[in-house]
Amino acid sequence: MQSDNCGPDRPAHPGIFPTREAGKSDHEPAERSVDFPVSVVLPAGGTGERTGLQTPKQFCSFLGRPLISYTVQTFERLSWIQSIVVVVAKEHMDLMTDIIQRFQHRKVRVVPGGSTRHRSIWNGVLALGGEAEGEAAAGDRPKVVIIHDAVRPFVEEDFLYKITMAAKEQGAAGAIRPLVSTVIATTAEGYLDHSLERAKYRASEMPQGFTYDVIYQAYQRCTESDFEFGTECLHLALQYCGTNAKLIQGPPTLWKVTYKRDLAAAESIIKDALSQSACIITGGSAHAATLAGALQKAAGALDTELEVIPDLMGENASYLLKEWNFIRVSVNCSCLSEVEALLGDLEAADRALLHPVVVIWVHLSCSGESSISGGKVEPDVLMELASAAKLQNILLYGIQLQQSKEIERWERSVLKVMEITSALIRERSPALVGQLLQA
Repeated sequence: MQSDNCGPDRPAHPGIFPTREAGKSDHEPAERSVDFPVSVVLPAGGTGERTGLQTPKQFCSFLGRPLISYTVQTFERLSWIQSIVVVVAKEHMDLMTDIIQRFQHRKVRVVPGGSTRHRSIWNGVLALGGEAEGEAAAGDRPKVVIIHDAVRPFVEEDFLYKITMAAKEQGAAGAIRPLVSTVIATTAEGYLDHSLERAKYRASEMPQGFTYDVIYQAYQRCTESDFEFGTECLHLALQYCGTNAKLIQGPPTLWKVTYKRDLAAAESIIKDALSQSACIITGGSAHAATLAGALQKAAGALDTELEVIPDLMGENASYLLKEWNFIRVSVNCSCLSEVEALLGDLEAADRALLHPVVVIWVHLSCSGESSISGGKVEPDVLMELASAAKLQNILLYGIQLQQSKEIERWERSVLKVMEITSALIRERSPALVGQLLQA
């Protein structure tokens, strides 16, 4: 039984959009090794009627990117995925091509879909063989084809690997989840006919994997009725190729964006993933280092990991490629110049291409004076800089902090700075960009 969602539970963090480079964190296992070609077909021709939105859900955006771009990134970041075919309605070909170019997706090609799900997937399978119809060229086709929904962005490499290896060994493999609700059959008059014993059944989920030969032959042999009314690829493999798929229970993160509320849930998950850590840059200042240490201590209570570095020189330059959040502490008259330098480094690294990067400027006043080049801190100057950075998908915020000799007052101020910082990193609110907040 196919399922739109695996249930009402939503994972706090699926583990595929971490803060580290190339989709990895310090705590994640090394990337799997696959010694045969694997390609992906993403059917994305749905109209999104159940969301109640005019825009099909795969093209709905959050954090500046359409949903389908997140799904493409899930596969593209894996070195063992050879190519990705996205199948879209003909009227959305140009839109999808623009998305690929804008977010610099490298392994992707777009092909027009058909009138039904099976026809669209078949078009994608044919494209992997380098043809529109007829027999595929053996030298071009992949060993294994993964079929996955474009509106399921949260799938981890470990599970993709299991599906891929099982498909290679068995010819077909698919994800399943326990049924959440009891399934019943009704009469034509709308009365209960009978119910199924829930323990005997499972919900069929994505991803599914097939050897190219199995999925190709299954579609070649299936009927017009299958193309018109069917939705289950594993059934075609069994009925027309005699291939009994290996079924693997998937994690709760396989849920599908189906309704409008799911788009908000997906955005929340990605925000959680992006807000787990931040990098504090002190500029080598003793006062800044002291504040950074205090912020580290306060961050522990807020479940945020902070790393402190003096600058982005030498080995520290790697933070530009693995971090999404930066806190620049300034205590001298050149503070905005320091922020400008950080923004320039981020733009040069093209860090904000896929996700918005947060930069928080913390201006620490040790003498009771707020100064930039010896003068008053002008909010308009920060706003102008932030407005320019926003065009590059970098969100710049400011926090003003007065150092106090009273220990309790100082600790309260530091905690407030950390609370504000955590909220800004978590929410990534465009409305507060360029604001100079007081701690």
